[in-house]
Amino acid sequence: MFGKAVRIVLKWEAGYVNDPADPGGETKFGISKRSYPDLDIKHLTEQQAIDIYKHDFWDACKCGQLPYPVAVVVFDTAVNMGSHTAIKMLQKSINVSVDGIIGSETISKTNTMEPAALLPVFCSLRTAKYITLTGWERFGSGWTRRVFDVVINAFR
Repeated sequence: MFGKAVRIVLKWEAGYVNDPADPGGETKFGISKRSYPDLDIKHLTEQQAIDIYKHDFWDACKCGQLPYPVAVVVFDTAVNMGSHTAIKMLQKSINVSVDGIIGSETISKTNTMEPAALLPVFCSLRTAKYITLTGWERFGSGWTRRVFDVVINAFR
């Protein structure tokens, strides 16, 4: 499950970027210098990025305990917006207490819901969050394409 999900994320998080307009700063494979100040981002390998994804995003969001399509979208959101934000969006989407901690209630309720019903709500919250960000005018169309691409690929 993680292997398929990480390929979807890497489609959007490939290569080295050091765009001054990007608040993450120097970034490679979606791993930013801002979030990982002690890493040599320029020389980060894809496997090192995958290891970070697994521990800091997939496992942190307990994606292995979520239905596959939901897990992929939550994982991608965590990589792009942070785990805490992704978890809070999931909690809002399923109408449970929003605390940013993925516990048994969040996991249980997510697993009782139909992914095809849950994910449009989640993706709407994600897009609404993007619109509030200062980079919306520059990066908004790419962020929006990513949301749709990830959710479509999650169901394949």
